[in-house]
Amino acid sequence: MRFQRYLTGVAIAALLAGSAVAQTAPGQQPAAAGALNPAAPSATPQSPPAAPTFQLADGILATVNDSVITGYDLRQRMLLLIAMTQVQPTPENIPAIQQQAINALIDERLQNQELAKYEELVVSDEEVDREIAAMAQEVGTTSENYLQYLAQGGIRPQTFREQLRTQIGWQQLVGGRFQSRARVSRGAVDAALRQINEAATKKQYLIGEIYIEASRVGGQQAAMNGANQLVSQMVQGAPFQAVAQQFSAAPSATRGGDAGWVVEGTISPTLQQALDQLAPGQLSRPIPVEGGVYIIYMRDKREGASASLVSMKQVMVELPETATEADVAAASQRLEAIRPQLTCDNMLGRARSEQGLLGADLGESDVQNLAPQFQQVARSAEIGSVSSPVRTPLGVHLLAVCGRRVGGTEVPDARAVESQLFRQTLATLGRRYMRDLREDALIEYKQ
Repeated sequence: MRFQRYLTGVAIAALLAGSAVAQTAPGQQPAAAGALNPAAPSATPQSPPAAPTFQLADGILATVNDSVITGYDLRQRMLLLIAMTQVQPTPENIPAIQQQAINALIDERLQNQELAKYEELVVSDEEVDREIAAMAQEVGTTSENYLQYLAQGGIRPQTFREQLRTQIGWQQLVGGRFQSRARVSRGAVDAALRQINEAATKKQYLIGEIYIEASRVGGQQAAMNGANQLVSQMVQGAPFQAVAQQFSAAPSATRGGDAGWVVEGTISPTLQQALDQLAPGQLSRPIPVEGGVYIIYMRDKREGASASLVSMKQVMVELPETATEADVAAASQRLEAIRPQLTCDNMLGRARSEQGLLGADLGESDVQNLAPQFQQVARSAEIGSVSSPVRTPLGVHLLAVCGRRVGGTEVPDARAVESQLFRQTLATLGRRYMRDLREDALIEYKQ
């Protein structure tokens, strides 16, 4: 699994409440705030930033159990936050950047204390070097140039390396501790595949998301103010992925805000309205929802699949449309008696072995092209199930749904779905682990 570099993204950006931004009702302005450049670098620019100046107290600022955080530590983390997100420091947002930095340092101290309990878990210099090389490659430069860029922004390479060492170790610890609990059952994979197939005929949106949680940042208005600041910075060039990694409270923050394909009708009406209005490449204005504020980046859109395809087999008793109710009832009773014994594999053989029964493999068909009486079974029956008797002008039928897929849209295979579910479960367990450590810690701020 690719190392996620910034696992401490919390919605601190919304503390930018010092910036008074006039708000208008969502319906009174376009959904889009501007367009983003998808080719923009996801981490660092090629030219180094000037190191901002901060007025920070010297000495110890906070203690986390028996570990200290100094003014120097805080300044280094603030500089790194600015360099990686390219959110430009202003008088309005410096307090928020400082709060985000102190929270990240607290989490890092707690992670180091937990890692110290596992003597066998040691992250080598070579592992850190490989991660720096991968980060540099993402922006088209060398490890040496990457570290030089940070140094020119006031960030000591050794400080940066130790931060990476902690984050690599933390991911290894979470993976080793929860890997067995994160395993995905075959039933869960099958259920996810069914949902994907059922959703594939609807409109779909490939989005990035940033979520500012109001309860974490001082209320809904503070969340709106902070979201407006972030939107402004991203329209001016701050990379969406880097901002999401650092500032979003959504689980997708560790993936740079990548929420994947979202299906029409599966989200709140407020968000659905914004998705319908945004064009690919556009960044939304802040979207207030219950409990917080979203920022959406529309990466792509697609229509649903043009066809829903189903594979079916049948056993039937022929009866003309003029057959009496008694004949229909007798045929239905006969089919109902054998239904529990039928499967997709044996039903044609069973039909051949009994007089008065006809069996047929209906093959794969577009649901829309089936007889109206068959369409409800084709759309809703579970794969492998056999329906109750169905009456048509030709007779009385038992229908088996033996497979279902969509046409016109790529559907992931079972292995891809299993991998995605595993990553999501592991990330959830890791967040709970970190939450428990924070709740049990003694954290004191020095005046």
